[in-house]
Amino acid sequence: MSGTSADGIDIALTKISGAPPNLNAKLLNHTSVDFPAQVRKEILRIAEQTPVPVGDLSQMNFRLGEIYADAALTACKRFRIAPKKIAILGNHGQTIFHQGPPVRYLGRPTASTLQIGDGSVIAARTGITTVSDFRPADIALGGQGAPLVPYADYLLYRHPNLGRVSLNLGGIANITVLPAACKPSQVFAFDTGPANILIDALIQHFTRGRQRFDKDAKLAQSGRAAPALVDELMHDPYLTQKPPKSTGREYYGNAYVKNLLAAGRHQHVRPADLVRAATVFTALSIIDALNRFVLPNHKIDQLIVSGGGAQNPLIMAQLEAALSPHVGAQLHPEGSARRNAAPLARKAPTSSKLKAFSFAQIEIIPSDDLGVPTAAKEAFAFALMAYETFHQRPSNLPSATGARGPAILGKISYAPPR
Repeated sequence: MSGTSADGIDIALTKISGAPPNLNAKLLNHTSVDFPAQVRKEILRIAEQTPVPVGDLSQMNFRLGEIYADAALTACKRFRIAPKKIAILGNHGQTIFHQGPPVRYLGRPTASTLQIGDGSVIAARTGITTVSDFRPADIALGGQGAPLVPYADYLLYRHPNLGRVSLNLGGIANITVLPAACKPSQVFAFDTGPANILIDALIQHFTRGRQRFDKDAKLAQSGRAAPALVDELMHDPYLTQKPPKSTGREYYGNAYVKNLLAAGRHQHVRPADLVRAATVFTALSIIDALNRFVLPNHKIDQLIVSGGGAQNPLIMAQLEAALSPHVGAQLHPEGSARRNAAPLARKAPTSSKLKAFSFAQIEIIPSDDLGVPTAAKEAFAFALMAYETFHQRPSNLPSATGARGPAILGKISYAPPR
């Protein structure tokens, strides 16, 4: 799995048997491999819709296939397992364009998605049958092609008595809602907005590329609160769109970051203050999504968090402050949702300028506590989907993507005969 941030490749080794509802899946090991710096730079250039020759796109598709294959073989060495013992390799690929909702194109509404990293190259280089290009089958049935991880969330986290939300903090933040004792048709999911994508972009801008992310939120935590700027960010129209919905670098890319930098200059905030505002915005947009689209209709007992953003202490502190069962009401100095939107929560009387909120009591749990390390969750999910595709079974959840029905996801590239 390589995500929106294009910061590297996560690899999960899994052992899977059976079939739903009695599918057995166990994570055996996991690791990660960085993209070469020049490759990452080119991925981001293409994904930001910079005009590129079609030949460059073709070359990158095959070059990434080689890189994914190398990553898989490197993982096998680290895990001390022979590649010939691997039955199936699932590869999400690198998203360079995603248009989930149809827009008018050449006279007709059209939706599309493009993940590159050719599966035939991977299969040939590794000798392992490869399943890749998962999203188009869902889009072909009228879905948004995202989010797809809810299938794994349902298998991993559904509970007979507890309502749960699975939150993944990658480049983009997305949630899967699993009501207590839910059936697949009752699961729904959507992208809430940015997670690491804006924070990472600001860090790279302010350090001129010397740092790729805000490790331990050090810069953000050194900044001062900028409530006016956070309020401005909470005007983002994406937040009020109803699910199913998905987003990505096409929306929260360079143009968005340029506007964010301009807003920071207009309000005379320091770089650390701007990074803090973007970090707080991530947390508040998630809380807003829960209060706007989830909690009015579903009792949620637990929030299960995974992804790189789970290592950001400021994001986690903001979520904990809002949702902790140990704190009934929290004074929040960072800002609130826009006045015309659904409120983040009920306002409590206060004589200060701080805004006081009262939230539902939700326990926050890292996915590690439930057997899947935060860094391995998405790779593990695509291993499950590859397994299902290989057995000709669907693994989208139409209630999450908006598709007209189940879809067998991905394309199979068979390994050369041994």
